[in-house]
Amino acid sequence: MSYNGLLHKYGNLLQLPAHTRPITLLEGDTPLISAPNLARALGGGFELFIKYEGLNPTGSFKDRGMTAAISEAAGREVKTVICASTGNTAASAAAYAARAGMKAIVLIPQGKVAAGKLAGAVAYGGQVVQIDGSFDDALGMVVQISEKHPISLVNSINPFRIEGQKTSAFEICDTLGSAPDWLCLPVGNAGNITAYWAGFQQYNNLRWTGLPRILGVQAAGSAPLVLGHPVEKPETVATAIRIGKPARGEQALQAAEESDGRIIAATDEEILHMQNQLAMLEGIWVEPASAAGLAGLAKEIAAGQFAAQGKRIVAVCTGHGMKDPDIITQGMGKPKIVPPRLDALEEVIL
Repeated sequence: MSYNGLLHKYGNLLQLPAHTRPITLLEGDTPLISAPNLARALGGGFELFIKYEGLNPTGSFKDRGMTAAISEAAGREVKTVICASTGNTAASAAAYAARAGMKAIVLIPQGKVAAGKLAGAVAYGGQVVQIDGSFDDALGMVVQISEKHPISLVNSINPFRIEGQKTSAFEICDTLGSAPDWLCLPVGNAGNITAYWAGFQQYNNLRWTGLPRILGVQAAGSAPLVLGHPVEKPETVATAIRIGKPARGEQALQAAEESDGRIIAATDEEILHMQNQLAMLEGIWVEPASAAGLAGLAKEIAAGQFAAQGKRIVAVCTGHGMKDPDIITQGMGKPKIVPPRLDALEEVIL
Protein backbone atom coordinates (compact mmCIF):
# COMPACT_ATOMS: atom_id res chain seq x y z
CA MET A 1 0.00 0.00 0.00
CA SER A 2 1.42 3.41 -0.95
CA TYR A 3 2.19 5.97 1.74
CA ASN A 4 0.37 9.28 1.33
CA GLY A 5 1.44 11.23 4.40
CA LEU A 6 0.29 11.58 7.98
CA LEU A 7 -3.20 12.92 7.39
CA HIS A 8 -3.96 10.00 5.11
CA LYS A 9 -2.61 7.44 7.59
CA TYR A 10 -3.78 8.87 10.91
CA GLY A 11 -6.35 11.51 9.95
CA ASN A 12 -9.20 9.63 11.62
CA LEU A 13 -7.34 9.95 14.94
CA LEU A 14 -6.67 13.68 14.65
CA GLN A 15 -9.00 16.45 15.72
CA LEU A 16 -9.00 18.44 12.49
CA PRO A 17 -11.95 20.43 11.10
CA ALA A 18 -14.02 19.03 8.24
CA HIS A 19 -12.81 21.84 5.95
CA THR A 20 -9.18 20.64 6.18
CA ARG A 21 -7.57 20.24 2.73
CA PRO A 22 -4.53 17.90 2.90
CA ILE A 23 -1.20 19.52 2.04
CA THR A 24 1.56 16.93 2.28
CA LEU A 25 5.22 16.35 1.44
CA LEU A 26 4.91 12.71 2.58
CA GLU A 27 6.13 13.58 6.05
CA GLY A 28 6.30 11.10 8.91
CA ASP A 29 6.97 7.37 8.66
CA THR A 30 10.46 8.07 10.06
CA PRO A 31 12.63 5.14 11.20
CA LEU A 32 12.98 3.86 14.75
CA ILE A 33 16.62 2.82 14.73
CA SER A 34 18.14 0.42 17.25
CA ALA A 35 21.24 1.91 18.92
CA PRO A 36 23.04 -1.00 20.64
CA ASN A 37 26.52 0.54 20.43
CA LEU A 38 25.45 3.71 22.22
CA ALA A 39 23.48 1.67 24.76
CA ARG A 40 26.64 -0.29 25.62
CA ALA A 41 28.63 2.93 25.92
CA LEU A 42 26.07 4.18 28.45
CA GLY A 43 26.39 1.05 30.57
CA GLY A 44 24.30 -1.52 28.69
CA GLY A 45 21.54 -3.75 29.93
CA PHE A 46 18.73 -1.93 28.13
CA GLU A 47 17.30 -1.48 24.64
CA LEU A 48 17.79 1.93 23.05
CA PHE A 49 16.04 3.21 19.93
CA ILE A 50 16.41 6.50 18.07
CA LYS A 51 13.28 8.03 16.54
CA TYR A 52 15.09 9.87 13.75
CA GLU A 53 12.87 12.82 12.92
CA GLY A 54 15.64 14.44 10.90
CA LEU A 55 14.47 12.33 7.95
CA ASN A 56 11.27 14.33 7.51
CA PRO A 57 11.06 16.35 4.25
CA THR A 58 12.60 19.59 5.59
CA GLY A 59 14.90 17.77 7.99
CA SER A 60 13.02 18.12 11.28
CA PHE A 61 10.02 16.96 13.29
CA LYS A 62 8.25 20.26 12.59
CA ASP A 63 6.84 18.84 9.35
CA ARG A 64 4.44 16.62 11.32
CA GLY A 65 2.67 19.57 12.85
CA MET A 66 3.03 21.78 9.81
CA THR A 67 1.16 19.43 7.47
CA ALA A 68 -1.81 19.65 9.85
CA ALA A 69 -1.61 23.42 10.45
CA ILE A 70 -1.18 24.31 6.78
CA SER A 71 -3.84 21.81 5.69
CA GLU A 72 -6.36 23.38 8.07
CA ALA A 73 -5.42 26.86 6.85
CA ALA A 74 -5.68 25.77 3.22
CA GLY A 75 -9.21 24.58 3.86
CA ARG A 76 -10.06 28.13 4.95
CA GLU A 77 -8.37 29.51 1.81
CA VAL A 78 -5.78 31.36 3.88
CA LYS A 79 -3.34 33.32 1.71
CA THR A 80 -0.57 34.10 4.24
CA VAL A 81 0.89 32.27 7.24
CA ILE A 82 3.36 33.53 9.83
CA CYS A 83 5.59 32.10 12.54
CA ALA A 84 8.38 32.96 14.92
CA SER A 85 11.26 30.53 14.74
CA THR A 86 14.70 29.52 15.89
CA GLY A 87 15.05 27.87 12.47
CA ASN A 88 13.24 24.57 11.99
CA THR A 89 9.71 25.97 12.12
CA ALA A 90 10.73 28.63 9.59
CA ALA A 91 11.91 26.09 7.03
CA SER A 92 8.90 23.84 7.55
CA ALA A 93 6.34 26.64 7.37
CA ALA A 94 7.92 28.03 4.20
CA ALA A 95 8.00 24.61 2.52
CA TYR A 96 4.39 23.67 3.28
CA ALA A 97 3.17 27.17 2.44
CA ALA A 98 4.91 26.89 -0.92
CA ARG A 99 3.22 23.53 -1.48
CA ALA A 100 -0.17 25.13 -0.70
CA GLY A 101 0.41 28.24 -2.80
CA MET A 102 0.55 30.51 0.24
CA LYS A 103 2.93 33.24 1.34
CA ALA A 104 5.02 32.48 4.43
CA ILE A 105 6.48 35.13 6.73
CA VAL A 106 8.99 34.05 9.36
CA LEU A 107 10.41 36.12 12.20
CA ILE A 108 13.76 35.05 13.59
CA PRO A 109 16.01 36.40 16.37
CA GLN A 110 18.89 38.32 14.82
CA GLY A 111 22.09 36.26 14.59
CA LYS A 112 20.58 33.33 16.52
CA VAL A 113 19.58 30.95 13.72
CA ALA A 114 21.81 28.27 12.19
CA ALA A 115 22.69 28.95 8.55
CA GLY A 116 21.31 25.63 7.33
CA LYS A 117 17.88 26.45 8.73
CA LEU A 118 17.82 30.02 7.46
CA ALA A 119 18.84 28.80 4.00
CA GLY A 120 15.90 26.41 3.99
CA ALA A 121 13.37 29.12 4.78
CA VAL A 122 14.79 31.29 1.99
CA ALA A 123 14.98 28.43 -0.52
CA TYR A 124 11.29 27.63 -0.02
CA GLY A 125 10.37 31.25 -0.71
CA GLY A 126 9.64 32.46 2.80
CA GLN A 127 9.92 36.15 3.65
CA VAL A 128 12.46 36.18 6.46
CA VAL A 129 12.45 39.09 8.91
CA GLN A 130 15.08 39.36 11.65
CA ILE A 131 14.20 41.17 14.84
CA ASP A 132 16.55 42.75 17.34
CA GLY A 133 15.30 40.55 20.14
CA SER A 134 14.75 36.97 21.30
CA PHE A 135 12.52 34.18 20.03
CA ASP A 136 10.08 35.06 22.79
CA ASP A 137 9.91 38.64 21.49
CA ALA A 138 9.29 37.32 17.97
CA LEU A 139 6.52 35.01 19.16
CA GLY A 140 4.75 37.87 20.90
CA MET A 141 4.89 39.92 17.70
CA VAL A 142 3.47 37.19 15.44
CA VAL A 143 0.63 36.58 17.90
CA GLN A 144 -0.25 40.27 17.82
CA ILE A 145 -0.13 40.62 14.04
CA SER A 146 -2.17 37.45 13.46
CA GLU A 147 -4.87 38.86 15.75
CA LYS A 148 -4.93 42.14 13.82
CA HIS A 149 -4.67 40.90 10.22
CA PRO A 150 -5.96 37.91 8.18
CA ILE A 151 -2.71 36.00 8.65
CA SER A 152 -2.69 32.48 10.08
CA LEU A 153 -0.27 31.72 12.93
CA VAL A 154 1.45 28.33 12.56
CA ASN A 155 3.61 28.17 15.69
CA SER A 156 2.99 25.31 18.12
CA ILE A 157 0.43 27.39 20.01
CA ASN A 158 -1.73 26.54 16.99
CA PRO A 159 -3.61 23.44 18.25
CA PHE A 160 -3.41 21.70 14.87
CA ARG A 161 0.38 21.64 15.13
CA ILE A 162 0.02 19.45 18.23
CA GLU A 163 -2.44 17.19 16.43
CA GLY A 164 0.09 16.53 13.69
CA GLN A 165 3.07 16.10 15.99
CA LYS A 166 1.42 13.48 18.16
CA THR A 167 1.53 11.06 15.21
CA SER A 168 5.12 10.23 16.11
CA ALA A 169 3.86 8.60 19.31
CA PHE A 170 1.48 6.53 17.19
CA GLU A 171 4.34 5.42 14.94
CA ILE A 172 6.51 4.40 17.89
CA CYS A 173 3.72 2.23 19.30
CA ASP A 174 2.97 0.76 15.87
CA THR A 175 6.64 -0.21 15.42
CA LEU A 176 7.30 -1.56 18.93
CA GLY A 177 3.86 -3.00 19.52
CA SER A 178 3.52 -0.93 22.68
CA ALA A 179 4.81 2.25 24.26
CA PRO A 180 8.46 2.23 25.45
CA ASP A 181 9.30 2.33 29.15
CA TRP A 182 10.89 5.76 28.74
CA LEU A 183 10.78 8.49 26.11
CA CYS A 184 13.66 11.00 26.13
CA LEU A 185 13.45 14.19 24.10
CA PRO A 186 14.64 17.81 23.90
CA VAL A 187 12.40 20.56 25.28
CA GLY A 188 12.38 24.05 23.77
CA ASN A 189 9.02 25.73 23.21
CA ALA A 190 7.49 22.54 24.67
CA GLY A 191 5.06 21.75 21.88
CA ASN A 192 6.69 18.41 21.09
CA ILE A 193 6.68 16.98 24.62
CA THR A 194 3.03 18.09 24.90
CA ALA A 195 2.19 16.37 21.61
CA TYR A 196 3.96 13.09 22.43
CA TRP A 197 2.19 12.76 25.76
CA ALA A 198 -1.18 13.47 24.12
CA GLY A 199 -0.41 10.88 21.44
CA PHE A 200 0.60 8.15 23.86
CA GLN A 201 -2.46 8.80 26.02
CA GLN A 202 -4.77 8.62 23.02
CA TYR A 203 -3.22 5.41 21.68
CA ASN A 204 -3.34 3.81 25.11
CA ASN A 205 -7.05 4.62 25.41
CA LEU A 206 -7.69 3.07 21.99
CA ARG A 207 -5.28 0.14 21.89
CA TRP A 208 -3.96 -0.45 25.42
CA THR A 209 -0.37 0.26 24.36
CA GLY A 210 0.69 1.46 27.81
CA LEU A 211 2.31 4.78 28.67
CA PRO A 212 5.98 5.77 28.82
CA ARG A 213 7.67 7.82 31.48
CA ILE A 214 9.00 11.00 29.92
CA LEU A 215 12.44 12.53 30.38
CA GLY A 216 12.43 16.03 28.93
CA VAL A 217 15.79 17.78 28.58
CA GLN A 218 16.51 21.49 28.27
CA ALA A 219 19.86 23.14 27.62
CA ALA A 220 21.38 24.45 30.87
CA GLY A 221 21.63 27.99 29.50
CA SER A 222 18.00 27.91 28.45
CA ALA A 223 16.18 25.92 31.11
CA PRO A 224 13.18 27.88 32.39
CA LEU A 225 11.20 24.75 33.26
CA VAL A 226 14.07 23.45 35.39
CA LEU A 227 14.77 26.81 37.03
CA GLY A 228 11.10 27.56 37.62
CA HIS A 229 11.11 30.98 35.96
CA PRO A 230 11.59 32.52 32.48
CA VAL A 231 15.14 33.07 31.21
CA GLU A 232 15.43 36.59 29.81
CA LYS A 233 18.53 35.96 27.69
CA PRO A 234 18.75 32.23 26.92
CA GLU A 235 22.10 31.05 25.57
CA THR A 236 23.03 27.62 24.26
CA VAL A 237 24.79 26.06 21.30
CA ALA A 238 21.57 24.04 20.83
CA THR A 239 19.85 26.83 18.90
CA ALA A 240 16.62 24.90 18.30
CA ILE A 241 15.83 24.94 22.03
CA ARG A 242 17.19 28.40 22.85
CA ILE A 243 13.86 29.57 24.26
CA GLY A 244 13.47 31.34 27.58
CA LYS A 245 9.69 31.30 27.94
CA PRO A 246 8.12 28.16 26.42
CA ALA A 247 4.63 28.72 25.04
CA ARG A 248 3.50 25.30 26.30
CA GLY A 249 5.64 25.20 29.43
CA GLU A 250 2.78 24.36 31.79
CA GLN A 251 1.69 21.47 29.57
CA ALA A 252 5.26 20.17 29.45
CA LEU A 253 5.48 20.13 33.23
CA GLN A 254 2.11 18.41 33.35
CA ALA A 255 3.27 15.74 30.88
CA ALA A 256 6.36 15.04 32.96
CA GLU A 257 4.37 14.84 36.19
CA GLU A 258 1.52 12.71 34.80
CA SER A 259 3.98 10.26 33.23
CA ASP A 260 5.99 9.98 36.46
CA GLY A 261 8.92 11.44 34.58
CA ARG A 262 10.88 14.65 34.90
CA ILE A 263 12.49 17.58 33.08
CA ILE A 264 16.20 18.19 33.60
CA ALA A 265 18.98 20.26 32.05
CA ALA A 266 22.14 19.22 30.18
CA THR A 267 25.13 21.47 29.56
CA ASP A 268 26.30 22.45 26.10
CA GLU A 269 29.36 20.27 26.62
CA GLU A 270 27.19 17.24 27.44
CA ILE A 271 24.96 17.90 24.44
CA LEU A 272 27.87 18.24 21.98
CA HIS A 273 29.56 15.15 23.41
CA MET A 274 26.39 13.15 22.82
CA GLN A 275 26.01 14.54 19.31
CA ASN A 276 29.51 13.24 18.59
CA GLN A 277 28.91 9.87 20.26
CA LEU A 278 25.69 9.22 18.34
CA ALA A 279 27.38 9.95 15.02
CA MET A 280 30.56 8.01 15.78
CA LEU A 281 28.92 4.97 17.36
CA GLU A 282 25.69 4.65 15.38
CA GLY A 283 26.15 6.63 12.17
CA ILE A 284 23.32 9.01 13.05
CA TRP A 285 24.14 12.71 12.69
CA VAL A 286 21.77 15.13 14.38
CA GLU A 287 21.82 18.83 15.11
CA PRO A 288 22.96 19.73 18.65
CA ALA A 289 19.49 20.26 20.13
CA SER A 290 18.45 16.82 18.90
CA ALA A 291 21.10 15.22 21.11
CA ALA A 292 19.76 16.87 24.26
CA GLY A 293 17.39 14.02 25.15
CA LEU A 294 20.19 11.47 24.93
CA ALA A 295 22.58 13.78 26.81
CA GLY A 296 20.06 13.96 29.64
CA LEU A 297 19.67 10.19 29.62
CA ALA A 298 23.44 9.71 29.84
CA LYS A 299 23.66 12.24 32.67
CA GLU A 300 20.93 10.52 34.68
CA ILE A 301 22.47 7.07 34.21
CA ALA A 302 25.93 8.30 35.24
CA ALA A 303 24.51 9.94 38.34
CA GLY A 304 22.65 6.79 39.34
CA GLN A 305 19.32 8.58 38.96
CA PHE A 306 17.97 6.38 36.17
CA ALA A 307 17.18 2.67 36.44
CA ALA A 308 17.80 1.71 32.81
CA GLN A 309 18.39 -2.03 33.32
CA GLY A 310 15.92 -4.14 31.35
CA LYS A 311 14.11 -1.10 29.99
CA ARG A 312 13.14 -0.19 26.45
CA ILE A 313 14.03 3.44 25.84
CA VAL A 314 13.24 5.66 22.85
CA ALA A 315 15.14 8.90 22.31
CA VAL A 316 13.63 11.42 19.90
CA CYS A 317 16.18 13.14 17.68
CA THR A 318 14.33 16.08 16.23
CA GLY A 319 16.55 17.42 13.43
CA HIS A 320 19.21 16.34 10.95
CA GLY A 321 22.86 17.31 11.44
CA MET A 322 22.84 19.24 8.16
CA LYS A 323 20.56 21.73 9.88
CA ASP A 324 23.57 23.10 11.78
CA PRO A 325 26.78 21.88 10.11
CA ASP A 326 28.87 24.81 11.37
CA ILE A 327 29.12 23.15 14.77
CA ILE A 328 31.19 20.40 13.13
CA THR A 329 33.05 22.33 10.44
CA GLN A 330 34.30 25.06 12.78
CA GLY A 331 36.25 22.58 14.88
CA MET A 332 37.37 19.97 12.38
CA GLY A 333 40.45 21.64 10.90
CA LYS A 334 41.56 21.24 7.31
CA PRO A 335 41.89 17.71 5.84
CA LYS A 336 45.45 16.51 5.41
CA ILE A 337 46.80 16.87 1.87
CA VAL A 338 49.00 14.12 0.39
CA PRO A 339 50.63 13.75 -3.04
CA PRO A 340 48.88 11.34 -5.44
CA ARG A 341 51.14 8.36 -4.60
CA LEU A 342 50.23 5.09 -2.91
CA ASP A 343 53.16 5.23 -0.49
CA ALA A 344 52.10 8.69 0.68
CA LEU A 345 48.56 7.48 1.31
CA GLU A 346 49.84 4.41 3.16
CA GLU A 347 51.99 6.58 5.38
CA VAL A 348 48.94 8.61 6.44
CA ILE A 349 46.31 5.91 6.95
CA LEU A 350 48.21 2.76 7.98
